[in-house]
Amino acid sequence: MKRILLFFLGPLLIVGLGSCGLWSYKSNTYTYKPVKTQFTKVEIETLVQDSTLNVRALEIVESIGPIYLTSLGELGMLLPQTFISHVDSLKDRPFYHHKINLSNDTLKLNFRALGALKTKGFGITIGSPALLYKLNADLEKNELVYREDHPDVFYDAMEFWNEQEGIAIGDSVEGCLSVIITRDGGDTWSKLACDQLPKGIEGEGAFAASDTNIAIVGNKTWVGTTAGRIYYSEDKGVTWTIRNTPIVKAKETEGIYSLDFYDELNGFAIGGDYTQPEANSANKIRTADGGKTWQLVAQNQSPGYRSCVQYVPHSNGKELVAIGFKGIDYSANFGDSWTHLSDEGFYTLRFLNDSTAYAAGQGRLAKLKFK
Repeated sequence: MKRILLFFLGPLLIVGLGSCGLWSYKSNTYTYKPVKTQFTKVEIETLVQDSTLNVRALEIVESIGPIYLTSLGELGMLLPQTFISHVDSLKDRPFYHHKINLSNDTLKLNFRALGALKTKGFGITIGSPALLYKLNADLEKNELVYREDHPDVFYDAMEFWNEQEGIAIGDSVEGCLSVIITRDGGDTWSKLACDQLPKGIEGEGAFAASDTNIAIVGNKTWVGTTAGRIYYSEDKGVTWTIRNTPIVKAKETEGIYSLDFYDELNGFAIGGDYTQPEANSANKIRTADGGKTWQLVAQNQSPGYRSCVQYVPHSNGKELVAIGFKGIDYSANFGDSWTHLSDEGFYTLRFLNDSTAYAAGQGRLAKLKFK
């Protein structure tokens, strides 16, 4: 299968959903904007089922589908029929599940964060040492491009501004949040010194629950932490300021677990306490001014704890889906109220379009159709 993989990774392109515009098309002299129906149910198709699978790092590659990293050091992907039809043994399959173990006998890798560019991907492990790998076109080989040794090191999420510049964030080390940045397409990474960042809070970090602690729109970046704070940069990580939020954060297991921005103004964050997943007080917050101020929404209403929240593409920022091990929930009114769509649990999801998403978690990877 190496020849097939080399062929597909040449035009690798990640679907960017953080700044989706309105979908429209032109006919004659009139412009039409399709009326999108609100969701009332979700159909779940399990694509991969494996009791050893534990996925919190997931991305979608255009024309390919989902790729993921696991807690056992595995890189997986689903190759569609268009790439495997010429292989006789695979011609009757809708897709081919390809999985590579990046660990070895002496090195056991646990990935919670994944980033991908047009021709390469990146994954960073949790714990010490933190190991950041560049995943090249030949997927049987990978290159270590960053290592950090410290008893407190723990990286949680990764994202890219463009093909050259990217960021990964982790828990506090020696008084400040861990922030590493690349400006050369991932070949080298540098850690920001504490004097380049706002003063940290003791124990402040991020939850490595869904690889959605970072939101990027253009040059602007928002990072949500366990302390319920937002680290904000308007210049791709050069300078940073702190914005406080009213989200629940009294315990170590509380805080912001996930955030997303629809555009430069409208954002949403969700959290709670995974040890008390039904608790729904002060766990959902919204901003309409780029994160300067945040308001609690759906107070004392479901959902409770969720590990991932994402805007529905092409919804004018009105529609959101939140997901966690207790199920899937949907809002059609900016998060003011929510409909519980399913009890089936996942850790993370990414939208392919305005009605289809991929979700991953413990033991499986699935395709979700919202209707």
